Amino acid sequence: MKSTLLYRLGRACAAHPVRTLVGFVIGVALLLGASSALGGQTQENWDVTGTESHRGIELLRDHVPGAGNAFATVVVHSDDGELSPSTTGELRERLEQMPHVAAVDQPQLSADRDTAILTVGYDVPETHRDLMGDATALEDAIEPTRAAGFAVEMNGSLPETAAAPIKGHAEIIGITLALLIMVFAFGSVVAAGLPILSAIAGLVAGSAGVLILAAFMNVSPTAPVMATMVGLGVGIDYALLVVSRHVEFLRRGHDPIEAAARSVATAGRSAVFAATTVLVSLLGLPLAGLPTYSSFGFATAIAVLAMLASTLFLVPVLCRLAGRRIVPRKVRTSPTVAPADVTGPTRAPLSARWATRVGTRPVAAIVIAVTVILALAAPALSMRTWPQDSGAQSTELTTRKAHDLLAAEYGPGANAGVTIVAPTDRVDDAQLDAALAAVESTDGVEAVTASTSPDGAIDIIDVTIAHDPADAATVDLLDEIRGHLPDGAILTGHTAYFDDISELLADRLWVVIGFVVAASVVLLTVLFRSVVVPIKAALMNLLSVAAAYGVITAVFQWGWGLSILGVDHPVAVSSWIPILIFAVLFGLSMDYEVFLLSRIREEWLATGDARAAVIAGLAKTGRVITTAAAIMVAVFLSFATETDIVIKMLGLGMAVAVLLDATLIRMVLVPATMSLLGRYNWWLPAWLDRLLPHIDVEVDEEDPAADPTPEPELARA
Repeated sequence: MKSTLLYRLGRACAAHPVRTLVGFVIGVALLLGASSALGGQTQENWDVTGTESHRGIELLRDHVPGAGNAFATVVVHSDDGELSPSTTGELRERLEQMPHVAAVDQPQLSADRDTAILTVGYDVPETHRDLMGDATALEDAIEPTRAAGFAVEMNGSLPETAAAPIKGHAEIIGITLALLIMVFAFGSVVAAGLPILSAIAGLVAGSAGVLILAAFMNVSPTAPVMATMVGLGVGIDYALLVVSRHVEFLRRGHDPIEAAARSVATAGRSAVFAATTVLVSLLGLPLAGLPTYSSFGFATAIAVLAMLASTLFLVPVLCRLAGRRIVPRKVRTSPTVAPADVTGPTRAPLSARWATRVGTRPVAAIVIAVTVILALAAPALSMRTWPQDSGAQSTELTTRKAHDLLAAEYGPGANAGVTIVAPTDRVDDAQLDAALAAVESTDGVEAVTASTSPDGAIDIIDVTIAHDPADAATVDLLDEIRGHLPDGAILTGHTAYFDDISELLADRLWVVIGFVVAASVVLLTVLFRSVVVPIKAALMNLLSVAAAYGVITAVFQWGWGLSILGVDHPVAVSSWIPILIFAVLFGLSMDYEVFLLSRIREEWLATGDARAAVIAGLAKTGRVITTAAAIMVAVFLSFATETDIVIKMLGLGMAVAVLLDATLIRMVLVPATMSLLGRYNWWLPAWLDRLLPHIDVEVDEEDPAADPTPEPELARA
């Protein structure tokens, strides 16, 4: 075998395990020290500059104390009749004494006077470090009123940042399920534990890296959750790939050091390029136009790089220290038989038999698989997106209870903040009066209340609508209101702001899709020296993402099986979800594409038999890919147990896409299409071949023809 860089790295790590392990621990310790000394705190940035509603918010911030910044709506309810002025007055005094409070409006009583709304305006945005995710001051202020026997709930921009904290149990559930799956797959506790140890080490390093990133840019508090979710999945997958290859080399008769070196040089190389495809996809997130997405992309990229480093440095060390204990006991106690010495017929792995069967009837297999995927994707045609508000959250949360109280006592529109801002020096009074008359007569508008800022610079018109913010009719109503406004007048408020965000993300989705698909196709063209394979891979990945969109729509928007996830009523799909899921899933799907096609191409280069290469490649990777996918599905589903509705959607959507990718895509569509296309899979124009750099993805460099035994199934490895 050539002394490649990765081969030398794997051999050096395995040959000097203690030295490498100490160096790795020191490196992680330095990262932790740097994150402690230099690392920043997570900081959200929800400003969507350039939108109409954001300009209106900036005008409110400049001219009205307590407006345009963080706000909280405190709802007090009495089951025993009317609220007394002393009850709401004392509560208002305590609210006014909280830090950063600029104003507390007079209590707004319901028609039967048993419910009151107190709106708290702050002098800083809800993303300010003193406020973000911390409703302690609010809880302390309302506790005496609760203790007096009144129901007091709260929602609004500040309470919603603290209402559904990440519980952190998803990581434990995911790791536990992954360990159980690998014990079953490998038949060895030692072999199963190595990828878990590697992933945990990478998780620690990646978390430290994210904190360091937070010192240089705003990192969303949700970004580490996303980074953990993806990092655990890919980290276990990469380590699993290297460990399974290491077991294969041990069975070929190599000593542990040589086996570790070869596994890093082959499977490790696939992991490098698989990680590259994920990173390319993550580069699409900053194109979404929101600072939050940039932090998601960079934080997740750090997690992926940390997992890759852990795989390349730590896995060969652990494999060396494990020795032959990495192989199941029943295999260790049997005489080692080199593959070339095997005589007599052997039963092909299930994945090889499956690939053979699919290859005999590729057209039928393609039609069936595509039909199933398109059926799952069909609900996505009716997908409606909206940034999730308190009405979509769990009924256990105070924000949801406040939402329901407001809707019951004041009408659904009480949860919708719609405000018109008109600079007095730019908008004619007569034109504004005519516009407001038209707005007031619009179906769905219940009331229009006008006022002027203390400095007289802007007119402020609060519009009460009849719909919940997430209601489909709200978007149409907002467009109708905008149509009535004269030049210079701006529709703003948190509901209009949500509408602008939803529209922006819907437009940017196609920019992200275009970039990620084009970049991935170029990368795969370089790796596999083919035009057909990358285009086919991109189309298949788009199918799996579309199916994930469809399942999310059917579950959350249509309500199919929604109660299983602890959600009590159908909700719109979060506007944050489509771009996030696409960028992450496209990269993860390319992971499996690299794993599988690298082996297929290896066989193709050795034999020149396109159909046999597909069967052999699937035989050698089918069990590994299936195991890796099962682990990733378990990790993603564990995050669907979190309280926050957006995390639930992310977890379910990514789990579904990975499941489909590892079954219908990799086990049906890939072998069927590649068997059908034959040698045309590897077609590349001569002129393009001369332009592209030559990169070997994964080459064993031992003559595959001399080794007729496919990769043993992990359960019997």
